[in-house]
Amino acid sequence: LPGSPAQAAGMLPGDAIIKVDNEDMSGLDAFTVIAKVRGPSGSSVSITVLREGLPEPLTLEITRYKITIPSVEGEILSSGLAYVKINRFGDRTARELRSQLRAQLADDPPGLILDLRNNPGGFLDAGINVTSQFIGSGVVMVERFGDGREREYRAHPGGLATEIPLAVLINRGSASAAEIVASAVKDYQRGDLVGESSYGKGTVQTWLNLSDAQGAVRITFARWLTPHGHSIDGKGLIPDVEVERIYEQYQDGLDPQLDAAVNLLLQ
Repeated sequence: LPGSPAQAAGMLPGDAIIKVDNEDMSGLDAFTVIAKVRGPSGSSVSITVLREGLPEPLTLEITRYKITIPSVEGEILSSGLAYVKINRFGDRTARELRSQLRAQLADDPPGLILDLRNNPGGFLDAGINVTSQFIGSGVVMVERFGDGREREYRAHPGGLATEIPLAVLINRGSASAAEIVASAVKDYQRGDLVGESSYGKGTVQTWLNLSDAQGAVRITFARWLTPHGHSIDGKGLIPDVEVERIYEQYQDGLDPQLDAAVNLLLQ
């Protein structure tokens, strides 16, 4: 995430954590690793990662600090196009998105780029509300339960960006609610997906707290389908325009995926 201790220390999307404070993380679940990475603000942690393209593991010293990252960021690019990036789907995301869209669309840009790269998802309702800003009407996604029952989620009226030419950036870090938005854009041919295939998380989950603060259990209770009834679970979404972004480009500040989206909208 932008502005995070990981970014400041030089960590990149796709780095695979293999050690924390020299302790082997092999075979441990993600939540155990997260607990070891977390700590008091001002303290430090040593994280060893495997990075694609490097022959040897890389060790990064990261100073922990508390960060407040907006779920939505935006700007008008030098090309004149509007650009909005959603970092996660939380309880403020829809409100922040509408605020950004009002600001960006006031300049009457020729197109809009929605950046969902490295967005792990979040609240289902936020995904529906975000999609509704770009899809004027219709089914956004379908929940299918274990007994075969289905529940449709439809776009809410009043979206602010239902007509403007649209390109959506995705990559292998785009998951869950981010894929709900991208799949609706794809199914309705509302815009083009640009980048790399997404993660492929097509399940719906909830948390159940255990008694006496003994932890929690995450339960998968449904799968979700795209508006046209497709499951992306384990497969992900294939972009309309495939563009890779390699680690050297991250390090050099180059973004061929964003460049491709700009060129697509300006053609």
